[in-house]
Amino acid sequence: MQIERSSGRLSELVQYQNGSIVSRTIIDKKTGTVTIFAFDKSQRLSEHTAPFDALVYVLDGECEIKISGQSYHLKAGDFIVMPANEPHAVSALEKFKMLLVMIKS
Repeated sequence: MQIERSSGRLSELVQYQNGSIVSRTIIDKKTGTVTIFAFDKSQRLSEHTAPFDALVYVLDGECEIKISGQSYHLKAGDFIVMPANEPHAVSALEKFKMLLVMIKS
């Protein structure tokens, strides 16, 4: 199996696109994934659940994350853990980028 070796600035791995959410998966394994997202202002992921814990680290900008109805305002440098099976949603208050680490086992 070939392993791609990468280094650099995480925030530069995806670029903003008008009216869109852009993502790039860095690691995709049975045990978990690491994905970078770029949200244009006002873009959102509607409320949903995931069967695994996930860590969100904000790389740039500001967002609101709701977990089980409670709102959290995050800025660059902030992180939050979204527990498995808890309903959550993500909204861009301005353009923002995030690192999502999902642990499957």
